[in-house]
Amino acid sequence: MISRRNLLGLMCLAPFSARAQQRRRVYRVGVLETTSLRANTENFDRFRKGMQERGYVEGPGLVITYRSAEGRTDTFPGLAAELVHAKVDLILTRGTPATLAARRATDSIPIVMAAVSDPVESGLAASLARPGGNVTGLTSATGELAPKRLELLKALVPKMNRVAVYANLDNSAAAASWKDIEVAARAVGIEPLLLDVRSPDRIAPAFEDAVRSRADALLVGIETLAQSNRDAIVELAARHRLPAMYAAREFVDAGGLVSYGVNYSDLYYRAAGFADRIFKGARPAGLAIERPAKFSLFINRRTANLLGLVIPPDLALRSDWTVD
Repeated sequence: MISRRNLLGLMCLAPFSARAQQRRRVYRVGVLETTSLRANTENFDRFRKGMQERGYVEGPGLVITYRSAEGRTDTFPGLAAELVHAKVDLILTRGTPATLAARRATDSIPIVMAAVSDPVESGLAASLARPGGNVTGLTSATGELAPKRLELLKALVPKMNRVAVYANLDNSAAAASWKDIEVAARAVGIEPLLLDVRSPDRIAPAFEDAVRSRADALLVGIETLAQSNRDAIVELAARHRLPAMYAAREFVDAGGLVSYGVNYSDLYYRAAGFADRIFKGARPAGLAIERPAKFSLFINRRTANLLGLVIPPDLALRSDWTVD
């Protein structure tokens, strides 16, 4: 028979035991990415930081399984199946093809998008306010940025009358973005030229097509194939002396001329907040998809000089960072 003193002792220990059990729980996050961890270090470190700030420390409380398509969108279904088989508690994705593959692989494991162009248009969510399924997170709204990107590129290349648009139309988001760019370009009297690049062996010929068609500049979308062949694209743009506008800073770091788009590191950081809320019991169906809050302009001054371009003073002042 338990004495009154021992019973009181057990009652006092119970809350501590419950908290200890809670602390011992290990959360498993599967990551379905377009590029390798090495190429995605800056962005993914921000996700890690967001998780750590919320008490999820890799090792004792958090296990991350990273899977990358390495530029091959056809591998997404198999990689998504691997993560489901690993019984992860949540899948973090980037891009429309990766997120679609994850959603097709499971309708029960929560999926958090770090960045998807248009989750409603692609059928991933019923609406931004109420996604309705097991997918939530953040939209990169890349299609909406087409007019601004054209405006900034025109400021750097005042004589631009024809712009080549690098896109992979196998990606439904890239196909939608092409339509937005086409409308935006024609609205300001610029002729858009589509370079439909769906495999690595089409990258170099696409640049030759752009030069043959007398394109004055290049607009490069962001998707799996472009990200994984970043260095080749930047090198070809330099070789053919095509001033190029990109959607992410990584291309400018590699020697590209200019980028304008959402701050992807910020989106990854905010994705950790979604993971935290889901781990605490929130359902993805009721978590509103958030829009980007930060946009960044990066200019490579050295590349501009090599191309004989003058960076307008107001553009230099507005840029977040300029490579000398």
